[in-house]
Amino acid sequence: MKLAYPILIAQLIQNLMGFADTVMAGRVSATDMAAVAVASSVWLPLILTISGLVMALASIISQLSGAKSFDDVAKATYQTAWIAVFFSVIIIILYYIATPMLIDSLSLEPELKRLMFDYLGYIVWGGPGYCLYLVLRNYSEGLSHTRPTMIISILGLLINIPANYIFIYGKFGMPALGGAGCGIATAIVYWVMFAGMFAYAYFSKHLKHAPLFKKFYWPEWNEMKTILALGVPIAFSLLFEVSLFAAVAILLVPFGANVVASHQIAINFSGLVFMVPLSLAMAVTIKVGFEVGNKNLEKAKELCRYSVILGLVIAIVTAAITLLFSHQIAEIYTIETEVLELAASLMFLAALFQFSDAIQVISAGALRGYKDTKSILYITFFSYWVVGLSFGLVLGLTDWIVPATGPYGFWIGFISGLTVAAILLAWRLKVIQKRFDDEQAALA
Repeated sequence: MKLAYPILIAQLIQNLMGFADTVMAGRVSATDMAAVAVASSVWLPLILTISGLVMALASIISQLSGAKSFDDVAKATYQTAWIAVFFSVIIIILYYIATPMLIDSLSLEPELKRLMFDYLGYIVWGGPGYCLYLVLRNYSEGLSHTRPTMIISILGLLINIPANYIFIYGKFGMPALGGAGCGIATAIVYWVMFAGMFAYAYFSKHLKHAPLFKKFYWPEWNEMKTILALGVPIAFSLLFEVSLFAAVAILLVPFGANVVASHQIAINFSGLVFMVPLSLAMAVTIKVGFEVGNKNLEKAKELCRYSVILGLVIAIVTAAITLLFSHQIAEIYTIETEVLELAASLMFLAALFQFSDAIQVISAGALRGYKDTKSILYITFFSYWVVGLSFGLVLGLTDWIVPATGPYGFWIGFISGLTVAAILLAWRLKVIQKRFDDEQAALA
């Protein structure tokens, strides 16, 4: 919990930044708010993919720290930084190649299209800064120092709101860019967050045992290949989960705007609740990786066991809150009666899936600590897309089992997919733990 709570606060603050962008753009016009929403839906999967690649660094460094191999920490960090910068530059190049082709072909109203592409044109230049921030964040967290992440996220939010104000409305001599100004503000925040994390990594006494700046490392393909072998499965497993929810939102469009809005309310709130077990899972990765590197396998297993128990206890609390205050939660998002009632009814299913969600994300976090990431990729793809989406399609759109249930069917599909993921990931964790025990016994 000591490791997890700063990560949780940082995750929530990042969500607040997106919330601030949407609200402040919406004060200009509905078109500006829509442009920010659409552009964000393009940007977030791209940056999330790089974030998944970089997440491998925390498990690598935690194992190196446990093994007291501090000289190798800097090399792993530099190689991850080269990977992150390469992909962030690729995104910038793709923007300038794709924009001329897409701007004429997309059937959006002209002002929405202009604002959307302007937003993307500004934010892509913040991509390298954010990716380098993620590298330094995972370096610090891998060494069990998570509080800087929280502090720098708070700094980012404090800069984001006034920067939005300046660039949206054209204050202090800046041009009034409307919703597109959020792109510049966010890019500035990304670079400030990188500068803050860089300063911490450079001056902190807590990180002196694994210094980054004594020696510079150029790209080494073999090292980068090892990092990518761990990071690519993490990136794709994150994408599988995010893209599933996006795909269901599209599939619900024929049911009407009220159904889509209700679904989005339930998903948005569930996403906020998910930050709690996700933060715990990230802490589990660090602690398990440290104990595996330290060859203390019993301690690693104990951490896994108690983390799952803690996750389930937290799920009981969050599920109870979701059920007891479903209408009040829905009222935060909408005043339309039909949307409110449907969203509140979906909250019951949202409460149910918090249990399997906690088990699957914490098990996946533990597996990352053991550096077993390919299994997460295969299991999440099968669970989310083969089981979850298929079952959701059958229940939501067909009369094969019961009369088509629309959004309820898809949410039952979510629960089914997450439950299968929880069972398979927990089983895989047991397999990996036994494999490590057998290897240690063979060396004894």
